[in-house]
Amino acid sequence: MSSGSDPADVRNALDRAQDAFEMVGRGRTEFEAGISDGDDWETQLTKACRLIEVTETLQSEGRYYTAVIEVSFGAVERSIEAYALAMTNDSLQDFQDHQFAYERAHKIGLFTRETAMDMKDLYRENRTESYYGGGRPTREQADAMADLATAVHKFSVSQIRQGGVCLCESQ
Repeated sequence: MSSGSDPADVRNALDRAQDAFEMVGRGRTEFEAGISDGDDWETQLTKACRLIEVTETLQSEGRYYTAVIEVSFGAVERSIEAYALAMTNDSLQDFQDHQFAYERAHKIGLFTRETAMDMKDLYRENRTESYYGGGRPTREQADAMADLATAVHKFSVSQIRQGGVCLCESQ
């Protein structure tokens, strides 16, 4: 039960996090290496590359199933978003709802309706359960999601007319 004031450590950390995202008074900002500062589609694509790299790192450790599942869903979404942003007049603001990417994947012709809706259902039924529910993620689930993220990413990259942006291709 709270005594009416928040712990100073929490307030200080919150203030520091807010300042970090505002990027005010920080001097030279150190951005993550590899994330494109070009068009929005390039940024989303390179974020997906980095997320896939993280899943591979986590899988090599062999015991972070929750994180692999979460990061894999993020990689799938970033990959679909990259395609949509590169190939349509969509804007990054269109993708504020996680499930929108799956709906859009069919409407813009990246995937069939069945595949796009199956991915949306997978997200809705399992990501929510793995994140908010009481389920305990398994290795099989983590491996399957990492494979899905890689497959969606590779396919999305192959469908974008402009090349040379994917970090995965350079590895």
